[in-house]
Amino acid sequence: MTDQVVQPTGEVTPGLTQMERFVDTFTAPSKTFTDIKLGHKSWWLPFVIYVVLGFAFYGVVNAKVGMRQVSENQIKLSPKAEDQMAQLTPEQREQRMKISTAITQGIFLGGPIVLLIMGAVISVVLLGTINFGFGGKAKFGSIFTVWMYAMLPSCIKTILGIAVLLAGTAPDSFNIKNFAPTNLGAFLNPIDTNAGLYSLATSLDVITIWSLVLVGIGTAIVAGTKRSSGYIASFGWWALLVIVGAGIAAAFG
Repeated sequence: MTDQVVQPTGEVTPGLTQMERFVDTFTAPSKTFTDIKLGHKSWWLPFVIYVVLGFAFYGVVNAKVGMRQVSENQIKLSPKAEDQMAQLTPEQREQRMKISTAITQGIFLGGPIVLLIMGAVISVVLLGTINFGFGGKAKFGSIFTVWMYAMLPSCIKTILGIAVLLAGTAPDSFNIKNFAPTNLGAFLNPIDTNAGLYSLATSLDVITIWSLVLVGIGTAIVAGTKRSSGYIASFGWWALLVIVGAGIAAAFG
């Protein structure tokens, strides 16, 4: 009798390294997402990149603008919020500004946790959409990893934001909600433009659309569906959020 080597079932075959997956996300995204489908679901590299860039951005904003000025700028961009502040006593306004500044700083510092929660929620929505709506067979871990890599283009926007600040942007004109010239809203005056139109223009962001394309490709690949199904899942939810956001901005902006 001869010895037979039995290959264990369920093992994950060697795949791309995290750095290879990172590069392929920009140059050959299908390779990255196919690798994820094969069972390689490690996402720590993009997460670390997001955290490092996020805190670098926070440091530059804090040094060049300041958290209080960031909060004051947001109030100036909202006529209703500015009217409410004008009706308060000096003591009440100061207290309101302290709270607003603390919340702004807290959002920056809690960025990694917010990122993970947001990624989990989006992954659940995409998972339900692609599996129940289009007959896919994706797993949560695969969708979550796809999302982590698909958001990598946002790093370009963060780097652009840092560059804009270092180039000497006036602190009182800095808009934390639209800090880089990657969308139509960056070329409009947020005060003179209708709030709903400005929200819509800001949503038409080249970096966001790039990431949505990657989400569509990755979701379709890991779910084993048509590419069009992935696009409908990613762009469909985005379009809904854009419409709702523009409506809220028009009503309360």
